[in-house]
Amino acid sequence: MTVSSSNEVFLVFGAHIDEEKSGNGWVSGLIQEELSKTGDRYQVSSVRIEDREAVLRELDRVKPTRVINTAGKRGFPNADWCEDHKDAAIRSNVIGAANLVDCCFIRNVHITHFASACIYDEDESHPLDGPGFTEEEPPNYAASFYSYSKLVSEQAIKSYPNVLILRLRNPLAADLHPMNFITKLIRYEKIVNVPNSGTIMTNMTPAAVLLSRHRETGIFNFTNPGTFTHNEVMELTKKFIRPSLSWTNFSLEEQRKVLKAPRTNAKLDASKLEKTLAKYGYTILGAQDALEEAFVIMKAKGYK
Repeated sequence: MTVSSSNEVFLVFGAHIDEEKSGNGWVSGLIQEELSKTGDRYQVSSVRIEDREAVLRELDRVKPTRVINTAGKRGFPNADWCEDHKDAAIRSNVIGAANLVDCCFIRNVHITHFASACIYDEDESHPLDGPGFTEEEPPNYAASFYSYSKLVSEQAIKSYPNVLILRLRNPLAADLHPMNFITKLIRYEKIVNVPNSGTIMTNMTPAAVLLSRHRETGIFNFTNPGTFTHNEVMELTKKFIRPSLSWTNFSLEEQRKVLKAPRTNAKLDASKLEKTLAKYGYTILGAQDALEEAFVIMKAKGYK
């Protein structure tokens, strides 16, 4: 993308030290890399988004023209963490998100909020090989506490006129960060093999910054068009970076027995996102092409 010559000042939330690990959040780091590439000025905040006074002070100090929020509790090593830390999940995913959006509204600042598409689950009208859920269709899934917190959060903030909501799903990029979907899969001895929508950040991060820069608002399914399966991710991992990789599949019923909370499987319709990005000259890749591109980049980087 062309290096920016604008006077934008981005403020990125989501880089504080977590209970699970220290340092910048994964998505926050990807956003920072993209802002560096485009030459945009940005600062990274370490304040807790549920701390209203601290957030307002931060907005007044930096005076950003754009805020990007990547903060939130998903849990480590997976979303089951939220089942045992419900207070922390609500404090960050619901109270924190609503507080930050409201503070930005008061200060007249546009905010891009990274949300979750794990609030949908396949049904008779939306089989995994059929039409995807659109942004206009009401969410139908809150069986895990993580999904419940993200559903409540979206409902709380979606009416604000200054917010852009980007729904991530199974996010992955050209790295092996602990929160990367690739890394999560290769950690397991057994995995299910079902098609799902996904967000390949290698291809999608520039789109997020572009949407923020153009002050888009409302809800977007922030996923690459199409789907990919768990096995396809593992096969590409084996092909490009880890030839010795092996795994075993098991059924959804068997998976449920080893998890504290059930998981959702869904296909999202990305046509609204494609049409909007086309206005700005950006084309996102289909899920299969974007996935392979990410692994080509990983191999070039020397990941093993």
